[in-house]
Order: sequence, then C-alpha cells, then structure tokens
Amino acid sequence: MSCPICAKDTNPTFRPFCSKRCADLDLARWLGGKYVLPGQEPVEDVPQDAPEEGKTEQKH
Repeated sequence: MSCPICAKDTNPTFRPFCSKRCADLDLARWLGGKYVLPGQEPVEDVPQDAPEEGKTEQKH
C-alpha cells in the first residue's frame, strides 16, 4: 500500500501514511476544508417563539 499523500511505501506506525509529516499534511487538509464530503446544505432550525421576519415584537 502506498501513502495517499506522496505515494511512498507506508510505515505501519503511521498507516496509511509513510510518515508523521504526511499524516499531519492530510489532517491540515481536512481542517482547512480542502476535503469535502458531498451532501446537502443543512437547514437552520427556527425557534417556534421567534418573531417573524419583518415584524417587530412590541413590549407592553
């Protein structure tokens, strides 16, 4: 099996990567948003007691 980052042979300690460097590069790509899983945009929940848009809540 080869490293998905640099294609060198993998090291059992860092499997599936060849080194800590390649493992860290992969993690940085995930955290930086370079890898994206397909899916739909989440729908935001609106609380039931929230005022409707355009209307202001009047206090008495």
